[in-house]
Amino acid sequence: MPKRNPCSNDVNMGDKATDVQQMFTAIAGKYDLLNSLLSFGRDRAWRKFAISKCGLQSGGLALDVATGTGEVARLLAQHYSGIKIVGVDFCLEMLARARAKLATSPDGRRIQLIPGDALRLPFPDSTFDCVTIGFALRNVTDIASAFGEMARVVKPGGRVVSLELTRPSSRVVRAIYYFYIFRIAPHIGGLISGRRKAYTYLPESILEFPSPEEVKRIMTEGGLEKVETYRLTFGAATVHVGIKRG
Repeated sequence: MPKRNPCSNDVNMGDKATDVQQMFTAIAGKYDLLNSLLSFGRDRAWRKFAISKCGLQSGGLALDVATGTGEVARLLAQHYSGIKIVGVDFCLEMLARARAKLATSPDGRRIQLIPGDALRLPFPDSTFDCVTIGFALRNVTDIASAFGEMARVVKPGGRVVSLELTRPSSRVVRAIYYFYIFRIAPHIGGLISGRRKAYTYLPESILEFPSPEEVKRIMTEGGLEKVETYRLTFGAATVHVGIKRG
């Protein structure tokens, strides 16, 4: 389930934003299907677990950063009654897919989708009760700045919840996992999407992403406290939850 970045070997970092938009414009139509196929359906369970940690109350306002096709936003609306959600993404085709999906959802009326960059969120300080980001941190150019922006726009005492693909902790499981994401996933992703390069980026981005311990440190330095880490499915995905200092 790649997100917000093309193949690292082929990209000039200065052109990253443009390349990201072009790639995800191309694969938006198959994005949800491939997320489910490549994760054996675990992506939905991972999202639901992350959402359960948001601690929202009726009347609350949540922000989903890099919302993509709006799946986290939709599940937030399902899980928490009486809240409103804003989803931001800088890929317009992804937002178009999200709007089409939410138009048929009974909870869609509580979700607003707007263009926005994770590193320059278009909101005032202390606006939201919770901020989520799913499967996107691996692909931002500055993880610390992304967390800094999320901490800025969440209210004191509010939560920032991050869900990301990570490296399994067990050596045996990690070996099997690497074989799958390096050898098998790119073939499946390329066959279905017609964009193999997007799915060869997947294992590269996982290997380059900081460890859960390092992410916890970055969150703490970015203004969040009481950061908790939850490793899911042998560590193939990790949820971090931090609270904004008062």
